[in-house]
Amino acid sequence: MSETPRLSLDGAIGAILERGGGRVAIAAPLGLGKPNRLLNALYARFKAEPARQLSLYTALSLDLPEAGSELERRFLGPFLARQFGPDYPRLAYVADMKANRVPANVRIQEFYFQSGAMMHAAQAQRDYASINYTSVARELAEHAGLHAIVQLVAARGSGADVRYSLSCNPDVTIDVLAAIAARGDARPLMIGVVHPELPFLGGAAEVGPTFFDGIVDDGTPAQPLFALPRNAVDPAEYAIGLYASTLVRDGGTLQIGIGALSDAIVHALLLRHQRNADYRAAIDALRGGNADGDALVARWGGLAPFERGLYGASEMIMDGFMHLREAGILVRRVYDDIDVEHALAEGRAVDPAKLRGGHYLKGAFYLGSKDFYAWLRNLDGDDYAGLEMSPVSDVNQLYGGRERLDALQRRDARFFNTCMIVTLLGAAASDALEDGRVVSGVGGQYNFVAMAHAIAGGRSVLLFRATRKNGRALESNIRWSYGHTTIPRHLRDIYVTEYGIADLRGRSDEACVRAMLAIADARFVDELAAAAIRNGKLPRDFRVPDAWRANTPEGLADRLRATKAAGLLPLFPFGSDFDATEQRLLPALMWLKSRVGDARRWPSLIGALVAPGGRAEDAELLARLGLATPASIGERVLARLVRGAIERSRTP
Repeated sequence: MSETPRLSLDGAIGAILERGGGRVAIAAPLGLGKPNRLLNALYARFKAEPARQLSLYTALSLDLPEAGSELERRFLGPFLARQFGPDYPRLAYVADMKANRVPANVRIQEFYFQSGAMMHAAQAQRDYASINYTSVARELAEHAGLHAIVQLVAARGSGADVRYSLSCNPDVTIDVLAAIAARGDARPLMIGVVHPELPFLGGAAEVGPTFFDGIVDDGTPAQPLFALPRNAVDPAEYAIGLYASTLVRDGGTLQIGIGALSDAIVHALLLRHQRNADYRAAIDALRGGNADGDALVARWGGLAPFERGLYGASEMIMDGFMHLREAGILVRRVYDDIDVEHALAEGRAVDPAKLRGGHYLKGAFYLGSKDFYAWLRNLDGDDYAGLEMSPVSDVNQLYGGRERLDALQRRDARFFNTCMIVTLLGAAASDALEDGRVVSGVGGQYNFVAMAHAIAGGRSVLLFRATRKNGRALESNIRWSYGHTTIPRHLRDIYVTEYGIADLRGRSDEACVRAMLAIADARFVDELAAAAIRNGKLPRDFRVPDAWRANTPEGLADRLRATKAAGLLPLFPFGSDFDATEQRLLPALMWLKSRVGDARRWPSLIGALVAPGGRAEDAELLARLGLATPASIGERVLARLVRGAIERSRTP
C-alpha cells in the first residue's frame, strides 16, 4: 500500500488548481475543521488572479469577537491573545465578507453563519443557502461540481500503518462523498491538513491512508484550535434550564446545542442528580405561575436522580456531554442489534454477552472549550469506544434503512434547541428575521423537531427568553404573528421561557394561545391577549389571570432568591476562561454598556463620572484596562467612568 503524498501548502494549492483549472469549486467543513492557513493561502491566490474563479462551500466560519468600543478593546485584547494565541490565523475571507469586499471572482456560500456575524454583510446575505443540515451533501453533489474538499484531520501511526481521523467533522464529508459516488461523478480531491492537537476519534470518523489524495503535514505551525470561552449564565437562563430539566426522562435520550441555555440545562441536570433536595426546592419555587406544571413533568419527565441514565444523540457534541458523562448521567448505552434494543426498551433480560460495547454518545461534529478538547484527547478504554462520531445523515434523521433501530435507540428523546421569536399559535423563528436577514441558519433544528414527532415518547423543546432589547426598546419574543418561520405551527410542541413551560402538541389554537400567554412577560400579556381576541382566537370575555402578572424580572428574582443565596446559580457554572481580575471587572463593564445606549440612564453615567475616587483594591482592575495612570483626557474620563461603575456594580 503506497503512502498518501505529503504536500506543502503551496503543493496543496497547486494540486487543487490542477484539478479545477480556471473555475475551482471546493468545500470545507463547518466550525472547527477548517484548515485556516490553507484556506487563507488559497483565497489570497484567487484575489491575486482575478481571471480565475473560486466557489467555496462551507458553514459556521468561526471568527474572533471584535470590540465595539475603546473599553471593550482594552478588555478583549489581552484576553483574546491568551485564549487563542497572539498569532491565531483568522479567516481572511470572513473579514472580507463582513466588510463587503469579497472580490467578484470569489463566491462564498454558507448554509450556517456564526450567530449575528453577517447581519450587515450584503453579499454574504445574498449568497446564503437555506438548507437543512442533512440536505447539504445532496445539494453539493448535485450542483457544486466539487473539485476538492479540505479539512483538518488527526493522525495516528506512520507509514503504511497510518490512520487518520476526520475527528471534529465527519458530518458532511462522508455523506457528500457517498452522494457523489452514487451519481457516478468524479470523486473530489481530498486534502487533509494534520493537526497534532486535534483529538483522534473513531467510529465513522476513522479512515485509512487511501481516503486522502494528499496530506499537508510539513511542519508548518498548527493553527490553535478554536476554543469557545465558557459561558456566563444569568438568572433568566437558569430558570429556563431548570424548567427544561424537568422534562428529561430517566433512561431517555438527549440532544442539546451550545450556549448559555444549554449550559443552564446541563447544570440543572447535575443538580437534579447530585443535590436532589436542593433541586426540588428550586423547582418548587419556580412553579408558581406554570399552568401545566406537575402533570406535564409526571407524564414526560421527572425530578428524581438518574438511575438508568441518558444516551446522547446530538449533531453537535460539546462541553455539556463531558460534564454529564463525568457525573455518571450519560451512561445508557445503545446497541446495533434491534432485538437487544427491543428487549431493553421493554425491560426484558438480555444476555450479558450481547451487552458488550455499545455507545453512550453519537455526534456528527464537535466544538467547545479547551478543557473539552483535552477531555476528548484523553479518552481511553470504554469511554473512548463508547463515543461514536458519525455522518450527519446518521444523527439528524431516521432515514437510510435504520429507522426502527434508531427510533428504539432514541426512545424518550428530548430535543432541546433555541429560537428567537414564537407566535401565540406556536410557530417559531430561529434563524432569520422577518426582513429576510439571516442571523445563523436552520442547521438541524427542523430535522430534530420533525424527529420528535416521529419517535415514540419524543418531544421537541424550544427554549427562548420572554423578552429582548432592541436598541433602547424592550420587546416581547412572543408575538401574535411574525413574518418569518423556521418551525411551522403544525409542528408545535413544547416551549420554555423563564416563566414556565407551554405544552402545545395536539392542542387547539385557543389552548395554545392560553399556554403561550402563561409564559409571556407580564408587561406584554395584555396587548398579546388583545391581539388574540381581535383575531378570534380567544373569547371576548377573556381576562388575564392574576398569576400571569407575576411573570416579571422582579418576580423571577424573588422565586430564585433562595436558590441563588444557596450558591446554586453561579455566574460561571463550569468555570471561566476569564482570570480573577477580569471576572471582577465584568459586572462594571456590563453596567456601563447597559447605560451608554440608553439616554434615560445617562444620569447614572454622569454620577459615575463625578463620583469620588474608588477603593485601593480597584487599582488592579484599572491596571488591567491600561488605565492605572491615564495619559490623556480621554483616558482620565474612561478611568473615572470605570471607577464609578465598579462601585455601583459591587455585589452587596
